[in-house]
Amino acid sequence: MKFSVTKEKLLECLQQVQNVVSTRTTLPILSNVLLQANGNEVRLTTTDLDVGVRGSFEAQVEKEGATTLPARRLFTIIRELPSSEISFDIDGKNAASIRSGQSFFKILGLPEEEFPPLPKFDEAKVVTIRQKDLRDGLKKTSYAISTDETRYVLNGVLFSFKDNKLTLVATDGRRLAMLDIDLEFPRSHEADIIVPTKAVAELQRLLTDEGDVRVSVSSGQIAFDLNNTLLVSKLIEGNYPNYKQVIPGEMKERVTLERETFLNSLKRVSLLASDKSNSIKLNFTKNNIDITA
Repeated sequence: MKFSVTKEKLLECLQQVQNVVSTRTTLPILSNVLLQANGNEVRLTTTDLDVGVRGSFEAQVEKEGATTLPARRLFTIIRELPSSEISFDIDGKNAASIRSGQSFFKILGLPEEEFPPLPKFDEAKVVTIRQKDLRDGLKKTSYAISTDETRYVLNGVLFSFKDNKLTLVATDGRRLAMLDIDLEFPRSHEADIIVPTKAVAELQRLLTDEGDVRVSVSSGQIAFDLNNTLLVSKLIEGNYPNYKQVIPGEMKERVTLERETFLNSLKRVSLLASDKSNSIKLNFTKNNIDITA
């Protein structure tokens, strides 16, 4: 296996995939990134068996092949190399020779056969969403995800595909965030699924304000295809609590506020909020709000 690529392309792809790699694993292969050179493209894949990411970039491939290399070590090496072309030459024993200008590194990898394959989604239900809509939706809901591992069904975001809408819901039992995104999909694609926290965090990093994301859902798995990048994840098993019953049906009072003024006031007052309660008090009077901590 032999190819060459610019530092910028390789580093960008490594940054997309390396966060999934676990620093603590009993399986050495899960610390590695799978490199596959084919045609004029190189694909990088990482996984922790729950979440997997695959990215790709164009390269000058002289000899096709595949291997796995230590992901974080490779990332630190590439990051410190000069901004010029980098060449890879991997022998039959998975030893990679990396050259860039006057710099030379040699690192040992593991056979590609040991790397666990990402799941396939041949018969999955597919829905297409604007990346910007999904990115904004996750930003406005994911902060409410529970970190209590004893309530595992709350350790993620609910994706509810119903009535030509995607409803995103997250709650930790004390607060709840919900947002609707209008979509078009067949009735057969209606489903409630829970995407775990790690996958949500990775997805937020990968989403941009341009283009669409293709969401594929199969039994116990979900995939997000962002053209040059693919994110796959296991789903959380279980039934999400009935969040609708805690949302008040009628509002007796409504108050309209100037967002920035309210936000800045909250930031100032929260400086003295106690570590234990981490709360503030709002006292509404006629044409006035007192915010105290």
